Amino acid sequence: MNSKQIRDFTFYIHRYLGLVVGLLLIIVGLTGSLLVFQREIDQFLVSQQFGQVIPQGQRVPVESVVETVKTAYASQPELKLLSMNTLPDSHLPYRIWLQSPDEKRTQVFVNPYTGAIMGSRQWERTLIGFTFKLHYELLAGKIGTIIVGIVAFVLLILSITGIILWPGWRRLIPGFKIKWNAHPKRTNFDIHKVAGIIAAVFLGMIAFTGVCWNFWDFSQPVIHVATFTPIPPKPVSQPIEGKSPLGLGEILKKADAALPGAVTTYISLPQTPEGVFRVGKKQPQETWEYGHSQVYLDQYTGKVVQLKNGLQPSRADQVFHSFIPMHYGTFGGLLTRIFYIFVGLAPLILFITGFVMWWYRYRGKSPSRNDARELQVERRV
Repeated sequence: MNSKQIRDFTFYIHRYLGLVVGLLLIIVGLTGSLLVFQREIDQFLVSQQFGQVIPQGQRVPVESVVETVKTAYASQPELKLLSMNTLPDSHLPYRIWLQSPDEKRTQVFVNPYTGAIMGSRQWERTLIGFTFKLHYELLAGKIGTIIVGIVAFVLLILSITGIILWPGWRRLIPGFKIKWNAHPKRTNFDIHKVAGIIAAVFLGMIAFTGVCWNFWDFSQPVIHVATFTPIPPKPVSQPIEGKSPLGLGEILKKADAALPGAVTTYISLPQTPEGVFRVGKKQPQETWEYGHSQVYLDQYTGKVVQLKNGLQPSRADQVFHSFIPMHYGTFGGLLTRIFYIFVGLAPLILFITGFVMWWYRYRGKSPSRNDARELQVERRV
């Protein structure tokens, strides 16, 4: 294939993939724009619904918080205690996560200074919970997760083909110019090319991380192989006949000893006899609010079965740690997060302008002639 044939093929791929998945990309993009500031939005809604936490000296022990929640929900044994968020922010309540057999999740908010339950809510019915489920799985469970993963892969292809087709590679300045006084067809094309090239790289990063997350069982080993990083064995506990799991307080002491000076940001509890405690830690030098350090402990002995130091990540972990900044735009602080709101709007703009381009081409005219004409227009820009 010569360069013209390659470009023509790229053009067809870009056009039809965009038309086929455009509506789904709009849904994922708009929900993604909202999720950029999900933490701030959710904290505001929580404070409005349950009140604010007022610091009052020392925090109550985490294990007593867990016991309080267990007692409060003793009449609902179907709800299993999954995990809890214990961010050190003095104005944030502890969040205890419970899960029902149908995988619906309940959040219980506890005042970290008094140990009193402030209230609870079903996460899927919250604004952020609903938005996240729509964004990640289209409210369709595992099938939706697969569909969104495929859509993300298509978005990655669209981003790459859009960069290839951008006419500004021939003349840089006209490539970023929009002729507002020209024929609507030309103005529409200019909006598409400018919005596309500005958002393409960032949409590509979002698409790549989205594919990896939605197809995690496949992408995780691939990234380990690509980075020449051995896959660590799955942390497991060794059940001891007649011995009950250790108390949470003792487990946390052993986790603190494993990473002195680090603060606990979350705790995941074992769900099976072979499961382990996973304690999330943030060391002073780590920038992400939850930290990337993790301590995995045997639930019967408290032995550290795996330790991940966020300051000394493996090559694969370095890739994994980059996913959140790439996907949510936190790599540049507030400015890039604001910019990512507009990146989330880009699929809507690109679909509308792309559809208009397609409509102009096919409303009673010869498709083949119009295809050639559009490619000639692109080459002259």
